[in-house]
Amino acid sequence: MMRDIANHLNVARVISPAAAVTDNTAVVGQIVDHNGYESACYFLNAGAIADADATLTVLLEHGDEADLSDAAAVPDEQLTGTEALAGLTFADDNALRKLGYVGSKQYTRLTVTPANNTGNIFLSALCVLGDPRFAPTPNPPA
Repeated sequence: MMRDIANHLNVARVISPAAAVTDNTAVVGQIVDHNGYESACYFLNAGAIADADATLTVLLEHGDEADLSDAAAVPDEQLTGTEALAGLTFADDNALRKLGYVGSKQYTRLTVTPANNTGNIFLSALCVLGDPRFAPTPNPPA
């Protein structure tokens, strides 16, 4: 039985831990390059959500240009899970969410947009890339 997963996954930074979001400004993640990988899953990590009626909506875009100048919203049939399930509300302190991508574009970008937020929201995100064409994957992650 093979127990190694570290050599078969790569992790891409999407939203770095930072000072709390205190308004409704969208948090736009880093562009993730899927070249060399056949699968991807985004993970959102929420800390404390201080506002009593804040909601956070999630948008995943994809395209083939490195700067995503051709970005388009990912169709639902190319997602594992839904953007709605990946979203968060004021009741989701310290929650995790995931959103899988099964499309064929080379680049993706995650955006999280708060609404009704006047408090603090701590948020980070990463993308786990799997099923590499070549293993082992880089360590530290590239």
